[in-house]
Formats: sequence, C-alpha cells, structure tokens
Amino acid sequence: MALKRKLVPQSVYRRQLATRLRELREASGLTLTEVSERIEVNQGSLSRIETGERGTTPVLVRALLDCYAVTDTELRDDILDLVRADKEQQKPWWRKYSTVLAPTRYDGYLALEAAATALANYQPLLVPGLLQTEDYARAVIAQMRPELTPDQVDALVRVRMERQDSRLSGEHPIDLWAVLDEAVLRRVIGSPAVMRQQFAHLVQAGDQPNVTIQLLPFSAGAHPGLYGPFVVLTFPQPTAPLVWLENPNNSVYLESESDIQNYTDIFDQLRASAFSPAETRTHLTSTAEELAP
Repeated sequence: MALKRKLVPQSVYRRQLATRLRELREASGLTLTEVSERIEVNQGSLSRIETGERGTTPVLVRALLDCYAVTDTELRDDILDLVRADKEQQKPWWRKYSTVLAPTRYDGYLALEAAATALANYQPLLVPGLLQTEDYARAVIAQMRPELTPDQVDALVRVRMERQDSRLSGEHPIDLWAVLDEAVLRRVIGSPAVMRQQFAHLVQAGDQPNVTIQLLPFSAGAHPGLYGPFVVLTFPQPTAPLVWLENPNNSVYLESESDIQNYTDIFDQLRASAFSPAETRTHLTSTAEELAP
C-alpha cells in the first residue's frame, strides 16, 4: 500500500463506515457510476463518503443499503449506528477550545485519541501530554507557543488536564505505554521544583494498571527513535491503527500498513532497550532527589 499522509484525520467511526459501504458496494457488483445513477446522488459525493473524506446522513445510507440489497436488520442497524456515532464525534468536549487548537491540528489528534483503546508513545524530549502536571504543561506550552496570550496558554493547559481526566481514568481508560528518553529527565522545564513535582507525578501515574512508563537511558546509544517523537494509536476492531507525528504547523497521521508496522517495530525496539518500569521508577526518584533544594 502506498504511503498515505494526511493533515486532518477523519472520525474513527467515519473510517469504519467508509470501509463498510465500499465493501457492500463491491459485493453487490455495482460501480460508483451505477450507484450514482440509481439513487440520483453525485458520484463525487459518493466517492468521498467511501474514502471517509465526508460524512453522510441516515437517509442516504438507507438508500445505499437498499441499492446494495442489504436486508439483514442487524447489519443495517450497525451501519446506521456508525453514521450517528460519527455525527456525535463532531461535537467533542474540546470544541470550545477550537481557536487555540486548530493552528497545530491538535483537535484532530484529540478526536483520534478519544476513540483509541491503546497508545504507544515515544517521547525524546518532553513528558507526554497525558502525563504532564499542570505546571509542567504551562511551562511547555508558554515556551513552545510564544505567540499565545496568557489566556490562550491557560486554555491549552485546561485542555491537557481535561484530556487526562477523560482518557486515563473513567469508565473506559486508555492503555498508555510511554517510553521516555533520558533527556526528558535532564531537561529542566519551568524550574527544579516543577520537575520534582513532575517526577513524582510520573511515579504515581506508573502505579496505575493502565499506564506503563519506561526510561530509555543515554547508555542505549543510537536508536531508531532519534528520528523524533511518535504515537501509535490502536482502535477497536475493525478500525486499523494509526501513527501520529506532531509538528509545529503540519502534524500528520500515517495509515499505510507498512508505516504502522515500521513504527510498531521501532517502539518494540525502544521498549526492549529501555529500563523496566520498576527500574524507571527508581531512576525517577533518584533524579528528583538530585534536584532537591
């Protein structure tokens, strides 16, 4: 499969819907042109629905299912549920922060993370957002986004804290496996006091059953993670995993099978070279003591 690199990801439910509708059309033996003529809908619109580039409505989906001779009630209901779920996902809790989220496409990542069941996150320089304390997050955001006003910085900090509450706890917490380069510990963000608090928070977070934290020491030498940070997101079946690469102005996600396998292999190499969670806890504690006043 060729590389597929996009800036704004579709809803996870929309991706599932697109796949199911395309499979049903192909099983019926109809072409997009034939379907377009039969239900009198623009062929371009149907194509964008099948690629997940646009959403649709229950009325149109029912027409498509009738066209494909889908009579199984349970199957029809499942597909219509995907249509409704996609619409609901367009009304997320972070919408009120859209002004400060849009420039880096962070809202696109939040939509993916909200539907994911597991994250494999490698970070070479910073504590992952899901594990940051409020003070650490504020220092990071203020320094990395100098164009923001104090109010905008506060808004992004609130997003990060709400994101943690939403994903690390609650009824369906995500499984987070984070590998941090030792540079994350050595780079003082904010102040020594902020870092001590952050290390204590990492130790606490690592005690949660759904959170695994490993430290990759400098002694590991050169490794594939030197290319930069990444997140591999896993979703409920049948949705395929994705890789998210964050950049200042053009964060992208990769969805080709080769990219997913490549980054999964890299993450496996990194965690195999890293300290165990227990050893990581010890290093976090000792590093915090080095920063003691």
